Order: sequence, then structure tokens, then C-alpha cells
Amino acid sequence: MKQNIVILAAAMSILAAMGLRAQHDGGTAARALISQITSDSLLSSRVADFVDHYPHRLSGSSMLELGLDWIVSALRRDGWNVRQQNVMVPHWERGEESVTMVSPLRRKMPMLGLGGSVGTGGRPVRARVLVVDSFDELSKRSAEAKGRIVVFNVPFTDYGSTVRYRYDGAVQAAKHGAVASLVRSVGPYGIQTPHTGGMGYDSATPRIPHAAITMEDAMMLQRFQDRGETVELELAMSARWLPDAPSRNIVIEIPGTEKPNEVVVMGGHIDSWDVGQGAMDDAGGCFAAWRALHAMRALGMKPKRTIRVVFWTNEENGLRGGRAYEEQTRNETHVLAVESDEGTFAPRGFSTNAKGPLFADLTSYAKFLEPIGAGTIEEGGGGADISPLEEKGVPVMSLQVDGSRYFWYHHTDGDTFDKLDAKELNHCAAALAVITWYAAQR
Repeated sequence: MKQNIVILAAAMSILAAMGLRAQHDGGTAARALISQITSDSLLSSRVADFVDHYPHRLSGSSMLELGLDWIVSALRRDGWNVRQQNVMVPHWERGEESVTMVSPLRRKMPMLGLGGSVGTGGRPVRARVLVVDSFDELSKRSAEAKGRIVVFNVPFTDYGSTVRYRYDGAVQAAKHGAVASLVRSVGPYGIQTPHTGGMGYDSATPRIPHAAITMEDAMMLQRFQDRGETVELELAMSARWLPDAPSRNIVIEIPGTEKPNEVVVMGGHIDSWDVGQGAMDDAGGCFAAWRALHAMRALGMKPKRTIRVVFWTNEENGLRGGRAYEEQTRNETHVLAVESDEGTFAPRGFSTNAKGPLFADLTSYAKFLEPIGAGTIEEGGGGADISPLEEKGVPVMSLQVDGSRYFWYHHTDGDTFDKLDAKELNHCAAALAVITWYAAQR
């Protein structure tokens, strides 16, 4: 411990003397940032404090706005100049909901309505079930779907391939005359745990209720059907849309000393679904970015370009925060945008759409992260909140982590603080700090 303190003090002395403005400094800044961030549990304690007090941060809810108030107060106490970007966000409420199996036996089933679904109109929908394993099977069995509750029993392969049944399932079922639709929760593993998430309608198709059931129950319904047994369910949902509600992005930064109008931005989304604590998705990502900036300030580091952290609102069911940020910063030049929204497990590196010299430079900076296992840069993209910047041509990056457990907890009551590890959180923050620091000095 004493040796680490000596090394950190020496690094701070060098930082103060040099300003570390050269593109390559032999990793001095990286070592100082990693040491500073990994020396305490400040990050994990702040994430825990926040999510324990402000779970269920769905856009439009009072819980989200109270949580944002808490963050603003905490940042101001830390000495940050906090800006807030006003945003109007969609406001959907789940209300009371249930799925009950009526036959061949009576049993209440775990379920979660999908974000944006209509309700059942004040009375339950009771109907026989048709279980299908794809949209193709639904089309082939179209005559059987009329008047039924269609259940999509689609095993998880990868998120992009499987989530379309969650998003488009109601439209496809309604086209074939279904009165409601249920989807097997999108995830590789579950213990009777339903996963929520966004869904959509189109203007040409009747809007029917759409909800998620557990993978275990979806497979059970399949077995009943395969045995030739009649399955009947009763679905009740009081979900409703309310008028758009006010919210805000939260912004802090260290201004650039030479090119303050050129910005390296990083962050995550602070809203969550109305289940669990939203610790993994995505409070951990937000506060990891804050810790990265906090470490730079603690070390007295002065970047050439502005390094900014944003807590984006309304990623889960609207992306209004990301779009408002792009609209309200059009007078600035963004040189890089980095998002952490794939969990804050052990970091492996970054994916990026950067090309040419920038990709080569980012690869060289990432080598400084090899001591914490995050030294890989691969071709890819960024996150949802920075996609409006990407559309304008800004290079984007996404923090890549060990994602083996991410979809176990994604959009469930299981997304709670205990799933995070303090050391891994710190390493995520260190990775964000190092890559954004060198990008700002480039």
C-alpha cells in the first residue's frame, strides 16, 4: 500500500509538471488514473447508495426525477458545475397485471407487461393458446391464431435475433387475428423470472396486449400443446399511456485548455425499467463515467479538449435524452463519443467505428489498459444514446465487458446492486478514464 501511495504521488507530480499533453507519454497518465480509481471503493458505494434509494426509474416516473435530483445534489457537493438539459419524455405506466392459466390446471404465472403495450380494456382477456416457435410458424398456422392468445416460444440465441419477437410480436400476432400475445422472456437463463422491455405497434394493425412470461412457462405451454391438451389463459393488464413528462440529461465536464469547443463525451443512461434497481443497466455505466472524470480532476489533469460526462435520460423507451443532447450541442465539435451500456462486469476493451489513424491511435492507447485486462479494440459501434451523434459522423465507442451473465438479469427484478463487483466497477471506470483522456490529448 505504501509503495502504491509513493507511485501515485510521483505520477501526480509528473502530471502537474508536464500537463501530459503529448499523444504518447509512455502510459504515465494511464498508470496514474488506474491507481487513483482502484485505490478505493468510492464508485461502488455511490452506485449502491443511489440504486438502493432510487430503483424503478422508468421515464415519466417520479422515481426517475427524484433520482436525478439526488445526482445533481451529490455532484454539486462534489464541486461540479452541473448543467441540466431539459427533455420531454414518454410516460407509460404498467399498472396491475396478471396471467392465470385456467386449463388444463389453474395457476397464476409470473409475467411482465412489455413497455408500451396497451391494457386489456378494463376486463381480462380469456382465450385458448396457440404456441409457435417463429413468425414463419405463425404464418403457416394463421387459421388457428384467430381469437387466440399467441405465445412465442422462441429460445434465446443472441439478443438481436431474439428480441424481435418481443418488439414485433404483437403486430405479427394481431395480423393473424390474435386477441393478445405473450413472448418467452428474452434471455438465456431464468429461474421463473420474466424480462420486460420495449415493444412496438404499427398504424395498420389492431393494438393487442403484449407481455412476457418466463422461459420455463413458455416451454410448459409448448409441452401441453404438443400433447394435444387445450390450454386456456386469462390475461389482465391495466397498462396505459399518459402525456409526455419533463425530464433532463445531467452534464458535467472538465473544460479543454486549448480546444474547449472540441468534446470527448462519455456516459450511460440513468433511466431504467420499472423492475429491479437498474444497477447493471445502467447506473453502473453512468457512475463509472463520473468516477473516470472525478479521477482526472483529483489528479489535477487538464485536457486539451473538453472531457464531458452525461447521464442520459429515456434510453429504455424512447431515446429522447440522446436526441436532445445531439440537438443541444450542435454548436460544438464532438471528436469521440463513448458509452457504457453493456453492464459493468470485468472490462475487456472497446468496440468502435473509428477508422484509419484514429483507430490506430485508440488501439495504441488501449495497450495501457492491458494490466486490467481491457486492452482490446475491435471494430464495431457505440451505444444507443450516442447513436444520434454517430448519425452525424461522430466516431463512437462502446465499453466491452464480460457479458456472460448480462442477459440473465437484463430488464428483470434481478438487476440489483449485488450483481456488481467493486473491483470490476473500478476497472470499467479506469478503462473509460484512460481512453477518453488520451483521445482528448490526441
